[in-house]
Amino acid sequence: MWQRNSSIHRYGRSQLFTLSRMLLYSFLVFAICFFASARADVEDAQVVLDLSTADSSQNAPHWVVYADQYQSGVTGPPAASAIEGYNVFILSFLLTEGAWDKAYEWTTLTVDERTSIKSDYAAAGIKLLVSVFGSTDVPTTSGANPNATAATMASWVIEYGLDGIDVDYEDFAAMNSGTAEEWLIDFTRALRASLPQDKYIVTHAPVAPWFTPNGYVGGGYTKINQEVGDLIDWYNIQFYNQGSTEYTDCDGLLAASSSTWPETAMFEIANNGVDLSKLVIGKPATASDATNGYMNASMLATCLETAKKTGWAGGAMAWQYPNADASWISTVRSLSWPV
Repeated sequence: MWQRNSSIHRYGRSQLFTLSRMLLYSFLVFAICFFASARADVEDAQVVLDLSTADSSQNAPHWVVYADQYQSGVTGPPAASAIEGYNVFILSFLLTEGAWDKAYEWTTLTVDERTSIKSDYAAAGIKLLVSVFGSTDVPTTSGANPNATAATMASWVIEYGLDGIDVDYEDFAAMNSGTAEEWLIDFTRALRASLPQDKYIVTHAPVAPWFTPNGYVGGGYTKINQEVGDLIDWYNIQFYNQGSTEYTDCDGLLAASSSTWPETAMFEIANNGVDLSKLVIGKPATASDATNGYMNASMLATCLETAKKTGWAGGAMAWQYPNADASWISTVRSLSWPV
């Protein structure tokens, strides 16, 4: 801009130009300035467009692993190279009272350390999320306001530079009484008000039985999906801790659940209106990572292979790292989407 203005001034001061030549030069200078300005406007508009369409979403399949377990001498998430095969790593847990465990560890790192880890993950195509609530937090029963809670948790995600939030709501008393659904609907809408879909990931991690049709007075996750399913990127479904014989073979996991939790096998959930591409199969990495519902990695690999042949591409979730390491997910993906 300044250089162009000085050129115009030089031309204006010259006494050697005839009037016609002055007019010609004036026209040329005007044209140069006009087109340069137009180009700058286009470039500026492109910058705004690039920023406004920055996308933290992720296409299926999703390969998700949680981390809550304390590791001596380790602070924060592992290097991306240690979790090859995953594309989502979830720090656990952010509670209504504040950050705990791996989520808290993230806050103790310096800005430079967090930035370095995020860059490492981004280069490897891995999203870094925080999980909220978990089994020890009962926000509805304890009277937490869904809108205020969502605003606080969304601010935490933004402050600490994460890619999104996972809602691991396990307030069973509220679900059984019919008060959980509206609370979660309001909470999810409030989250999205602060964490828009073009920039942040929002997932939910319900237990599989909560998709039972007509099994809950408030509608369960069938109701939640109907109301705010379009705001949820995918479901990390917990197909474990629901009984010693539940979801322990491919048929019960995929095609037909037992009469205890009817119509909650994965394809049954999809048949009842939940987008199949949003259904991620969650399993414990080892028998010690859950009370029941364990399936070894090789059997789970067979189930994924079967599901893929039927048109599913949701992915798998593991509880938890470090038991669910790169070797575990490599085996799980080996027959469907090899690493």
